[in-house]
Amino acid sequence: MRIKKPAVAAAAPGAARVRKNMDMDPAKLEAARSVLGTASDTETVDMALAFVASQGRLVAALEGMAADGGLTDVYAASSRKRMARVSERPRKR
Repeated sequence: MRIKKPAVAAAAPGAARVRKNMDMDPAKLEAARSVLGTASDTETVDMALAFVASQGRLVAALEGMAADGGLTDVYAASSRKRMARVSERPRKR
């Protein structure tokens, strides 16, 4: 699976860049580069950080919606029968 790159991966206007020296697992960095389709270590780390930050904003928005009563907990115990997961369904022969 490859994540589609944004059309423009630019920093926010006025955002300062900082130089960091970090120890990293090269296998994880290469795996991230492969998934993200990036060309450099810097681009890989930058895109991974942007992805994590966006996921944080998404979770915060969903938690806000849930607190306002705008979401239904589909995993809550209920009287309706749970749909069988793909791995639990009988195999067709």
